[in-house]
Amino acid sequence: MINKNQVKGVVKDVAGKVQEEAGKLVGNKEQEAKGLKKQAEGKAEKALGDVKEVAKDAKEALKDAVKKQ
Repeated sequence: MINKNQVKGVVKDVAGKVQEEAGKLVGNKEQEAKGLKKQAEGKAEKALGDVKEVAKDAKEALKDAVKKQ
């Protein structure tokens, strides 16, 4: 399952790529830099979402293991 952090992260990463490319196209280094920053933020947010999913899965696995005992 995908969580909101993963979705927000991917969206921000893609928006950053678009912003970076638009900056390159018009020769605006500031927009390129902002796009790269947004991509980094998006990747970080997606990673947070990934960690949350792993933790959730581990918690559910632990619950299942306890129930079986």
